[in-house]
This record gives sequence, C-alpha cells and structure tokens, in this order.
Amino acid sequence: MDTQELKHRVQRDHDSPTTAISPDDDHKKDDDDDSATVDKRKKEEKRTALAKRGLKSLSLAVLLPLSVTLSTTYLFGSSRNGGYGKDTTPFWFPPIWLLHATCVASTCFMNLSAWLIWAEGGFHEKPAAFWLYLAQLGLTLAWSPVVLRVGATWVGLGLCAAMIANLVGCFRVVRPMNPVAADLVKASLAWAAVLSTINLKLAFM
Repeated sequence: MDTQELKHRVQRDHDSPTTAISPDDDHKKDDDDDSATVDKRKKEEKRTALAKRGLKSLSLAVLLPLSVTLSTTYLFGSSRNGGYGKDTTPFWFPPIWLLHATCVASTCFMNLSAWLIWAEGGFHEKPAAFWLYLAQLGLTLAWSPVVLRVGATWVGLGLCAAMIANLVGCFRVVRPMNPVAADLVKASLAWAAVLSTINLKLAFM
C-alpha cells in the first residue's frame, strides 16, 4: 500500500509543470538594470551642469554690480563738500566706512534678490521687475557722489525718496513670485529709510 502511494506521488511530481528561467530573461533583467543606471547617471550629470550654470550666473549677477558699486565708492565716496564726518554731524551718524559698507551690503541684497527672480523666469513674466532693479542700482550709485562728493544734499534727498518709492514698487512686484527675494528687498528698503534720515539731517545742517 505504501509502495503504491509513493509511486503515485512520484508520478504526480513528474507530470506537474515546472517554471524554468530562460537565459533570455536574465539578459533582459540585466539590460533593464543597465538602462536604469544610465538614466540615473544622466540625471546626476544634468543636475551638476545646472548647478554649475547657476553658480556662474549668481557670481556674475552679484559680483558685476558689486564691483561697479565699490569702484564708485572708492572714486567718489569721500566726503569733501557734504559735511559728513565733521564735528557738526550728530553723534548717531555711522562712520563713513560703515555707511559705505552698509550701502554695499544693500546692493548685494538687491543683486541676490534679482538673481532669484531671474532664476525662476520672473523677468519674462513681469519685465517691470528688471527695470525696478536696474533703477535701484542707478540710484544707489548716484547717491554717494551727489551727497558726499558734491554736497548736493537736497538732490540726494530726492534720490532717497526715489529709492524708497522704487523699492516699494519692487517689493510689490516681487513678493508674489518669490518671498525670499521680497525679504531681501525689504532689508534694502529699511536701509534706504535710514539713509533718508541721515540725508535729511545733512540737508538742514
């Protein structure tokens, strides 16, 4: 009885179909793995290339206007006729080197803000943002020669008013596109208000 049952089991196992793995399936799996590796490598290379391009554009966007600002400050930033730094100036006036350093920092903030908007295609969406950033750079460059070099404090006060109006407009345009860029504009706006206060005091001295 046991011998017959054993024979029936062996027969059923022999007749049951078995699943065999063909060599073609192994090659197909290897090809899929190779394709996934190539795709991953291409994505990493593309990401690296984009990062390099972004770093170059960021360096150009920040360093070029910054070098122009530093050159203008070096050539025309000394206080000859503006009365800044004299004994009659209030005690709360910052040293002239700190004044220039803060103006340069404000320029860096605006340059970085402009780059953030440009990187997201904001200048194509709202071209007015580009002209607002450009106007702010021009106003900042003009202030030191007009006030500190020439001594035209009332003209400088008009420049400060134009700075504040321009920065408010820039903030309104930029805020919906990039909150970080808007915060950088807000920092420059705060400094423009301080600069206006200093200029106003110089005008009435």
